[in-house]
Amino acid sequence: MLFNSYTFIIFFAVVLFVHNLPLSWRTRKFNLLVASYLFYAAWNPPFVILLWISTVVDWYAAKGLHRARRRNVRIAWLLLSLCVNLGLLGFFKYAHFVWGSILMTLGVLDVQLPALTWEVVLPVGISFYTFQTLSYTLDIYRRKAEPWHAFLDYALYVTFFPQLVAGPIVRAVDFLPQTDTPRRTSANRLGWGLTLLILGLFEKIVVSDGLLAPMAERLYEATAVPDALSAWAGTLAFSGQIFCDFAGYSSCAIGIAMCLGFNIMDNFRFPYAAIGFSDFWRRWHISLSTWLRDYLYIPLGGNRKGPTRTTVNLMLTMLLGGLWHGAAWTFVVWGGLHGVYLMIERVIKRIAPAWSLWRKAPVRLLLGLVTYLGVLVTWVFFRARTFSQAFTILKAMVGFGTEPGTVCIRPIYAAAVFVVSGLILLVHWLMRDRSLEDVAEKTPWVLRALLLAGMVIAIVLFSGEDRAFIYFQF
Repeated sequence: MLFNSYTFIIFFAVVLFVHNLPLSWRTRKFNLLVASYLFYAAWNPPFVILLWISTVVDWYAAKGLHRARRRNVRIAWLLLSLCVNLGLLGFFKYAHFVWGSILMTLGVLDVQLPALTWEVVLPVGISFYTFQTLSYTLDIYRRKAEPWHAFLDYALYVTFFPQLVAGPIVRAVDFLPQTDTPRRTSANRLGWGLTLLILGLFEKIVVSDGLLAPMAERLYEATAVPDALSAWAGTLAFSGQIFCDFAGYSSCAIGIAMCLGFNIMDNFRFPYAAIGFSDFWRRWHISLSTWLRDYLYIPLGGNRKGPTRTTVNLMLTMLLGGLWHGAAWTFVVWGGLHGVYLMIERVIKRIAPAWSLWRKAPVRLLLGLVTYLGVLVTWVFFRARTFSQAFTILKAMVGFGTEPGTVCIRPIYAAAVFVVSGLILLVHWLMRDRSLEDVAEKTPWVLRALLLAGMVIAIVLFSGEDRAFIYFQF
């Protein structure tokens, strides 16, 4: 069930109505749980079983971790949680990738093994809810939390439909305390929640799907060698598409949860205005970057064990972060490039940690542009189907193509992409140190109403093909 579908609008209206009936809080939580299972079952009903497995296993593993006093017993409970969750994720998401990599390696040695002939359907959202449930058991293992007292609350935490299939990745310590007291939304919070929902749908339907996705597809779905203009336009289009698609989903999820009385963390803070790559990861997919930091980078040693170990920890974290996104080596390279960027940035900061020139506006603008161009290069690997296609597009972008390029995107459409991309960058820079809430409060209500009405009209006009959110495949 897509947020950008009429089916979901009806579904959400019914859920919101039932949630505000004069029922007990336990009944309303149960209704939300049932609604969340129905929402997920709309994709593929049998995969609800995977949700049940993760929910039950981690519920009892957490209890066992809390009761156990011997270290080896605690490790056994933790391994149960890790093996079940990562085992399911590994089988459904990485089975073909791992076997294909083995076949490729053995092929170099002239060893032939049969390829997998059966298809594995990727359960939507499995990467998100796996990391979410793991955070619960890992926090209890590290004695930073205790097992929750109500199974209904925990089951709702695992399956809460606004962020179930594409995040943000919510921590149990943030969500579960909200289930203790009845959640009803005020008129102001309902209004702001619906505003975020409209904004998210506008980003997704109008900007991502309507204006940018067709141009990105013309480049990345083509088989011909592109010319320089098409390579730049298509890559800029994908850069804007993936942001508006994913940030749009996150805005919808946060807004829907707010309408139901729940708070979910921000997942994006205008990342294309980042100055440096560490700043980028403080602004892009925040729930994943903080998860990787807290449950992988820091446990590996973080930056506490010297420069060499810090470099290894950083690169390993980014490589695994890339692999989390998809079962392909192009995603690993995407993560590896970000790891290299972060390492270079650390070296520069050690050489000139307090250089006053960094604080001057023109220099900061130049550093922001360099950061964006670096991110743009990584998006080529993220979107390309093969390494060959990625290098072909990159060579076209820098003018090193060895053969005449084919015009994939006509100049008039390329110009439109440059205008839309420029507007996205301008908005990010204007909002870099601000929040939507602060800007909304300072904007006259008449102007806010006109902007929202314009977004709604644009959403209706651009409605047509229902494209799934990009991160559903991860």
